[in-house]
Amino acid sequence: MLAGALAVAGSGCSAGSTATASRGPDAISIGFTAEPANLDFTHTDGAAIPQALLYNVYQGLVRLDQHGKIQPLLAESWTLSQDRTVYDFHLRAGVRFSNGAPFTAEDVRFSVERVRTDWTISLKSAMDVVDHVEVVSPTRARVVLSRPSNNWLFAMAGRLGAMFSPTGVADLANTPVGTGPYQVVQHTRGDSIVLAANPGYWGPPPTYTTVVLKYFKDATALTNALLSNGIDVISAVTTPEQVPRLEHDTRFQVIQGTTTGEVVLAFNNARPPLHDVRVRQALTYAIDRRALLDVVWAGRGTLIGSMVPPTDPWYEDLSGAYPHDPDRARALLAEAGQTGLTLRLRVPNLPYAVSAAQVVKSDLGRVGVGVDIEPLDFPAVWLKQVFTDHDYDLSIIQHVENRDITTFGNPRYYWGYDNPEVARLLAEADQGSEAEQVEDMRRVARTLSDDAAADWLFLLPNVVAAKKRVTGLAVNQVGDSFDLTALGRAAG
Repeated sequence: MLAGALAVAGSGCSAGSTATASRGPDAISIGFTAEPANLDFTHTDGAAIPQALLYNVYQGLVRLDQHGKIQPLLAESWTLSQDRTVYDFHLRAGVRFSNGAPFTAEDVRFSVERVRTDWTISLKSAMDVVDHVEVVSPTRARVVLSRPSNNWLFAMAGRLGAMFSPTGVADLANTPVGTGPYQVVQHTRGDSIVLAANPGYWGPPPTYTTVVLKYFKDATALTNALLSNGIDVISAVTTPEQVPRLEHDTRFQVIQGTTTGEVVLAFNNARPPLHDVRVRQALTYAIDRRALLDVVWAGRGTLIGSMVPPTDPWYEDLSGAYPHDPDRARALLAEAGQTGLTLRLRVPNLPYAVSAAQVVKSDLGRVGVGVDIEPLDFPAVWLKQVFTDHDYDLSIIQHVENRDITTFGNPRYYWGYDNPEVARLLAEADQGSEAEQVEDMRRVARTLSDDAAADWLFLLPNVVAAKKRVTGLAVNQVGDSFDLTALGRAAG
């Protein structure tokens, strides 16, 4: 899913009790800018709901650590058959949902099957590879796939793998029921979500018994809330100009790591003249990505040159494939017979996209390509006109989903990129051994680079600011969750 495709909605009590709940040594308040539309990520796309609830309220059989590695969670261990189609999960004993219902293999079958029958979000297709689920015993579940799939277990570490009880799905938009260390006790529209420690949690109790997830409509208000002691943590600093101010304030720590958020200059590969690889390559040579990163994110972030972040096993640094070379760009445009070219750059009205668009326009202008920038309201207008209707030449958007390089295997995706060899390699990678997957995925990334299927401008950094007493904050943000389970409190 694309970054920021989130509505502001909710329900709950008054905001007054939120402030009270956030006080005391056993409470922590964390600031965000993207508020969930509701609390049901089975029917609502976007990153904000699992950011708040996954691993904290809902748990799966497995989880991702901050390095992108799959780790056990509700499954203590698992085995994979020799033909790589049968997973046997050995479940933790004594786990209960927050409504008191026991967690068993029956809930695994219910949850996995429910993705295909009840979920409506776009990611649900990752569960299509499941043939059936068997309940071997209360603590052993067997998942049988129709073919080998490396992507399936990885998807199970995200929101698709969340475990539900049949007794806890009546009102997911307002009343989540999970096995995690927290439960939702209040959701105040336009303001906050309050989590309280789950007294029946199977694992070690969390350090903070109350967590307030506080939502702000703009980045300045978010920063001011930390500076004025209104919150304890900024989950992600979204404006680089705020970072030095926080770094020089001795009350705070600023942590910088990586994300899976590729900021991409999208080309409409299906539309002339961008269907010509020489034109796409010319545009890529024309743009100075280092200078763009300096302007858009004050040099923070990573130049990657592909749809593969460093936390993926098949990462290669392809950022040098298209060095800034305006002369080469002009030569390719001339070879393609393109003179006096003007392109529509339709971008979401988000600060990073609008700022990057100005740099792109300037750089392309220097090689004789005119650019008409059209900011579109996000998410509604941009999603409809660019993402759904494919009515654009160029666009700039942050893609946040894990391993979303696979979207280039779908000719109907808004890239309009159609390469049967890439589709074949992606299918082989999904079904192959670990070594085969790595090699195939590297070949996919190199092919996309050779084809200039897009221009990967940079990888967004993960910048977290917090009071110094807060410990356990993740350096890298590589999954769906803002994980609260490791948070601690420094002595003194």
